[in-house]
Amino acid sequence: MLMAPRSLSASIVMIGLLVAHAEGAASQQMPPGSQNQSGLPSNGTSGRSSSSVAGALRNPGLTAVPPDFANLKLAPGFLVSLSVLDDPDFDGEFRVDQNGDLGLPILGIVHVAGETESDARLQIQQRLIADKILNNPQVNVTVVEYAALEVTVIGEVASPGRYPLLAPRSLTDVLALAGGLTISAGNEIQITHQGKDAQPDVIHYSRATASKQVQDTIVHPGDTIQVKRAGIVYVLGAVNKPGGYVMQEDGTLTVLEAISVANGTTVPASVGTIYLLRRSADGSAIKIELPLNKMQRGKNADLQLQATDVLYVPVSKVKSALINGQGILAAATSASIYATAVY
Repeated sequence: MLMAPRSLSASIVMIGLLVAHAEGAASQQMPPGSQNQSGLPSNGTSGRSSSSVAGALRNPGLTAVPPDFANLKLAPGFLVSLSVLDDPDFDGEFRVDQNGDLGLPILGIVHVAGETESDARLQIQQRLIADKILNNPQVNVTVVEYAALEVTVIGEVASPGRYPLLAPRSLTDVLALAGGLTISAGNEIQITHQGKDAQPDVIHYSRATASKQVQDTIVHPGDTIQVKRAGIVYVLGAVNKPGGYVMQEDGTLTVLEAISVANGTTVPASVGTIYLLRRSADGSAIKIELPLNKMQRGKNADLQLQATDVLYVPVSKVKSALINGQGILAAATSASIYATAVY
């Protein structure tokens, strides 16, 4: 018997409502985090599960540890945390006093200044055994707070200033922290150590060759590094580019090199004899005559210059008069040509 169209539509709608109600009831009875037949979380808990996983992966407490933190040495003002396994009497946080000591329960005074965490842990462990307090103590020492440790870099560096230095590092690394050397840096670096009355350590290096001394020199927190300025030589007179020139590379500059960096001599220059003005030890000026022409031809040895030396290249009166005469003749010729053209 065929069902009437209107009755058939009503039946289909009723079946759909029953199925939807059954699925809703099943989803309500499913426990949180359970999975359906497809292996996926139910719709009711999928949003909460995703957010909880994402929250577990994010840890806002993570911080970057400086690379030299492992070599950090204890100093006055540091706050350290001490714990001994199965013996809470030693647990607590203790500050290193001005003498570099820790006042610990039962053990008393323990000097830790200049030691790393590992060194301090080993010393406390040995004290506990030596004093027959514990047979096999498991000691843990952790730095909670540390005083501001810095190194000062001044002179011819890109960014002079104070930089944090938790542990000793090479001079090369410290100069890199200050942005490296400037073009005016000389070949001498002075290192003054904190709390020492001795003369500063002087490091010599060359830009042209890698200095092993610079790489092997260790800088400690509290040190002051001064990069000296390179010496300057002045080239004046009949040169194409007079001025002061930095003694770069290995800090040396000869007469011929100075003339070269000044773009050579001009046409009216007197290259037979030039003059070197130099300050003596007592401050008086010394005038030295140099045969530039012979030096250029290799007949006389080139001369090494010193910082603040002044090279003066005079003007030849004969060449100057000749050049001036040629200029007058050229001007007269131009004037005669102009007069012929006009008249």
